Amino acid sequence: MFLFCSYIPRMRIEKDFKLLVLLTIILAVFLGLGCPTVALPLEAPQRYEDSMPPTDKPNRPKARVAKGFRDISADEIRGTRAMLATIQRVYESYGFEPIEQPFIEYTDALGKFLPDQDRPNAGVFSFQDEDEQWLSLRYDLTAPLARYVAENNQKLPTPFRSYRQGWVFRNEKPGPGRFRQFMQFDADTVGSSSPAADAEVCMMAADTMEALGIARGSYVMKISNRKIMDGLLQATGLDSDGSTQKRLTVLRAIDKLDRLGLSGVRLLLGQGRKDESGDFTKGAELNEDQINRVIGFLETAIGDQSKADSQKYFDKNFTPGADEDYYLLDELESSFADVSKMQEGIRELQAMHSLFRKAGYGRDRVKLDLAVVRGLEYYTGPVFECELLMETKDEDGKPVRFGSVGGGGRYDDLVARFTGQQTPATGFSIGVSRLYAALKLVGKAEESDVLAPVVVTVMDKDRQGDYWRMVQSLRAAGIRAEMSLGAANMGKQMKYADKRGSPLVVIQGGDEKALGQVTIKDLRLGSELASGIETREEYASQRLGQKTVAEADLVKTVQEMLKQK
Repeated sequence: MFLFCSYIPRMRIEKDFKLLVLLTIILAVFLGLGCPTVALPLEAPQRYEDSMPPTDKPNRPKARVAKGFRDISADEIRGTRAMLATIQRVYESYGFEPIEQPFIEYTDALGKFLPDQDRPNAGVFSFQDEDEQWLSLRYDLTAPLARYVAENNQKLPTPFRSYRQGWVFRNEKPGPGRFRQFMQFDADTVGSSSPAADAEVCMMAADTMEALGIARGSYVMKISNRKIMDGLLQATGLDSDGSTQKRLTVLRAIDKLDRLGLSGVRLLLGQGRKDESGDFTKGAELNEDQINRVIGFLETAIGDQSKADSQKYFDKNFTPGADEDYYLLDELESSFADVSKMQEGIRELQAMHSLFRKAGYGRDRVKLDLAVVRGLEYYTGPVFECELLMETKDEDGKPVRFGSVGGGGRYDDLVARFTGQQTPATGFSIGVSRLYAALKLVGKAEESDVLAPVVVTVMDKDRQGDYWRMVQSLRAAGIRAEMSLGAANMGKQMKYADKRGSPLVVIQGGDEKALGQVTIKDLRLGSELASGIETREEYASQRLGQKTVAEADLVKTVQEMLKQK
């Protein structure tokens, strides 16, 4: 019993009830009561290390890009830079000046509405600073411009023409091709109420498309006017404050004309529409007279515009410079003679139309499309959209037009938020990523002409200074070059160069150094060697696509070999 009891302290007791039983046995022995009969399973002694809790694995974060964001490759970055440089050249030729603004603005400076949203404060990334001031990532480049103009009004010329490019952020649900961070390129004229300012922006956008290589007939600038839509709502009896939501529903229905046709729009103007999946979209619930008024307007707007072939073009009353757009505006002017708001919008479009045609911009570049609806709570006058007409495929693989790559319009109320005085402004915004995708589709995206660097291999770690001087001599001649890092063997260095896309590899082992020579390997001619070489001797026995020259001729020889690429 003594041996048993002396063993007990060395045991690792894990359960409380076992400890209680053992203490009872010990007490009974010392009191001379004998050892009670207890069925206690005894466990083998445990090592201290075994009794320790298992070591927790490191809580490593998962490597993943945030939802709605993306990484961008070197080729796309270079291609986008080339595209932006072309856009910039066109904008500069029109006299527009560059400005750059911060990503973050005070939330109240950005305003309540996104350009194409009607929900207050929707889709904005916001946070508070140490002074409890609310800040937000900019959701477009126009609202910050309004703040800039209001803040620097006394120093800026009038009108003030500027362009800006940069990232914008929207806290919206991402989807295919829809990201929370994307780049825009904007051009705006602030301080002019003339339709000439609107027309200039549209012509500049058209010139930009052609400068980028998009052929005439593969794009079109579509023009409308928010005042015409307001006039239509006025004529339909939806101009009261109590009809705000219904007006927005009507405008959204009209915006779907291209996709749903007149029959689909009619359903959305009424009780609503069920789509192919069975989802039901509630309509504006207009009465039959109101629906007919809107549909009648749309039938006029999109009706047979082949009047160029009609007698009207050739009779004695023919108007020089007239075309389908001219006669459409003329027809609307007569049909809605008693609607003041629409008459105002028609006059603005007539002035723009005249400028387009006199400047040589025909309907193949700029045309009227009264179904264009943009910025429900944003624009105040002319609105425009640049549509690319080439075909692509939708998510179901069906052929569709590529669609819009940019748009804009007149916004006379944004600066007034700061100053209390209406300041006329108009502008156009390009969706950079979308336009770049379009250029790739038609083969007009500038492919990167930047060659990967020439790699100078390290054959002897003690001679890295020599290899570094080779790299420097190549760089001084304007050649991209890098020295292989680390202590990898020949095979691994060749594999790295091949994976890097390097056109040439420079090699100088002990033998070449003794002879004052270098070997230059053309990986385009001998790429099959990159995967199987493990030793210098093995490489030396295979001479395909390589030259051995004097070290003094390294730069000259590399230049000659690169010219052959």
